[in-house]
Amino acid sequence: MVLKQLFLMAGVAAIIPMALISCSKEEAKPTLVTSADDELPIVDVDVVYAADVAQTKQYTANVEAFNSNNISPATMNRIKSINVEVGDRVNKGQVLATLDQSAITQLKVNLDQIEREYNRALQLLNIGSGTQAAVDQYKAQLDAARTQYDNLLENTVLTSPVSGVVTARNYDPGDMSGTMPILTVGQINPAVKIIINITENDLGGVKTGMPVDVTFDAFPGEDFKGKIVRIYPNIDPATRTFQAEVQVNNPQSRLFPGMFARVSLDHGTANHVVVPDRAVVKQTGSGNRYVYVYNNGRVSYNKVELGRQDGNRYEILSGVNDGDTVVIAGQTRLADGVEVQLKEK
Repeated sequence: MVLKQLFLMAGVAAIIPMALISCSKEEAKPTLVTSADDELPIVDVDVVYAADVAQTKQYTANVEAFNSNNISPATMNRIKSINVEVGDRVNKGQVLATLDQSAITQLKVNLDQIEREYNRALQLLNIGSGTQAAVDQYKAQLDAARTQYDNLLENTVLTSPVSGVVTARNYDPGDMSGTMPILTVGQINPAVKIIINITENDLGGVKTGMPVDVTFDAFPGEDFKGKIVRIYPNIDPATRTFQAEVQVNNPQSRLFPGMFARVSLDHGTANHVVVPDRAVVKQTGSGNRYVYVYNNGRVSYNKVELGRQDGNRYEILSGVNDGDTVVIAGQTRLADGVEVQLKEK
């Protein structure tokens, strides 16, 4: 009897904790239930508007000499000496190279002989023993011989036609001159030129005489002024671009051929929507850009065409309208048509 009562008491004791546990679970349920609004993505938004955006475009190219002169003889000849190296500054009239002059000796002997015959014929004419025909004949021979001699002399002592810098050297002393120039001299003072490629869309906004701003990696933080001096009429079929020549003053010869330049052209302003850069989302695996536009509790995934970036803002050419509300934070959980809730401000 006693054992029976003990078993009954043990059973009751086992049931009581289970009942307590069950009751505690029933009381915890309300604290775990969350509303549907709490599960929606929370986003931060901003209203965007159209503004006047400066249409400054930048083009990159290399500096070129204002004029390039190829130094070569008229005929092939043996090179005796080259007096300059690439990068050397040269003055107008400076001797750059000399070639073999062995042929000049014979020409000089012939020239001197003809000159003596001419002078003798002239003396005979003056004393009445000669004829004008003989004088004219020797004069023609003398002019031809002197021209031949001067040409050969000019082509064996090569001088620079301009002041500039040596940009190329293609031979060494002892070589025979060939089809390539022996030297190339680039004129860099008082100006250099930069050839930029203009797209068909931008060509209408580029005019001869248009001022430009130019910067160089070699001179960080320093701006140079230039202008468009000519626009080439031919279009490159591969790139669909026109070439425009920019002239930059270089009175101190600081700019050299080959320097990397950035040319900025001011095309005025255009009225376009401007959005914070945080609103622009790049699609993974492509170059496409998107902006989430908020409307009546949902977002749409709008593909946009970007224009210029100005600080922390992007110019939008298409895809977002003036007055739209765009998402600027919280895009990670979004997709087209998703319902969202706004971040409390």
